[in-house]
Amino acid sequence: MDANAWVADTRTSYDTVAASYADVVRDALAEQPYLRAALGLFAEQVRAAGGGPVADVGCGPGAITAHLHGLGIDAFGIDLSPGMVEVARRDHPGLRFEVGSMTDLALPDALVTGLLAWWSLIHVPDDEVPAVLAHFHRVVRPGGPVQLGFHVGDEAELKTQGYGGHPMRIHVHRRPAERVAAWLRDAGFDIEAQLSLGPNEKPAAVLFGRRT
Repeated sequence: MDANAWVADTRTSYDTVAASYADVVRDALAEQPYLRAALGLFAEQVRAAGGGPVADVGCGPGAITAHLHGLGIDAFGIDLSPGMVEVARRDHPGLRFEVGSMTDLALPDALVTGLLAWWSLIHVPDDEVPAVLAHFHRVVRPGGPVQLGFHVGDEAELKTQGYGGHPMRIHVHRRPAERVAAWLRDAGFDIEAQLSLGPNEKPAAVLFGRRT
């Protein structure tokens, strides 16, 4: 898959659905106690690592960034879609959101104490994931926590219609947790825990890692 093509398609797709997507997910975390617990643990890990800035990479409309902020974490969001960033800034004024790509993460080395990437790697092709995780390793301070959330499976689908019935063109990759964990280890992270969600029609997992 051409890198420029899938990045451009992903950006355009989420620009198109940004407002509708925000409406769908705005209160979703309230119904996800296990994910709230995962975020609470992440916040504890950041504090134990000395505090400091935390990057929410692929932040979408900013609900998770705002939740982390409510837990006392200095979180900021990065998203590929300018439309998503605009919605995030509208819905969460006073928090920092910026446009950026995880494939070319424009952050200084060792800037952040922790990094969260929830259901954003799912659009990255397999052959691009190691480079993305290398960026994550570069920007996280030694000993800092990293948390990845993703769909579990072993296939990819092309999604052509999304939130609000708007047209999209994005590939959604479902991967075995063991494969994602292996990529994370190869990038220089220790795997400390895995949370499996489901089983249901959309099984998912959260990996808890730490930068070595």
